Amino acid sequence: MFFDGQCRLCSRSVRWIIRNDWRKRFTFIPLQAVQQEESKRQNGTLDLTADPRDQSDTVLLVLDGKEYVRSGAILRIALRLRFPWPMLGIFFLVPPFIRDAAYRLVARNRKSWFGEEPSCYVP
Repeated sequence: MFFDGQCRLCSRSVRWIIRNDWRKRFTFIPLQAVQQEESKRQNGTLDLTADPRDQSDTVLLVLDGKEYVRSGAILRIALRLRFPWPMLGIFFLVPPFIRDAAYRLVARNRKSWFGEEPSCYVP
């Protein structure tokens, strides 16, 4: 899972996921680290160097070689956590354009609503 390591909401969400990921399925990488360390390379099929502004406001999840972003990534993460979080899978019934609109609203305002971390969080 790739996330914005300087966003307080994102960093706290990662800490929360770690506590609820009882099978330890997830690996976390701050986008800032990827942008710094791999600015000239691609990570698998994921081109994380195309436009850093586009990636810093979304969560990227890679599962079995497939990439998921925004609400699709969040719901797939929830499905892999301990009960009751997999029940959030019911939101897959909501059309993606509606789910992603809500995601974008939070993503656009997350730093003003929740603040920023003084340094990049690396789990």
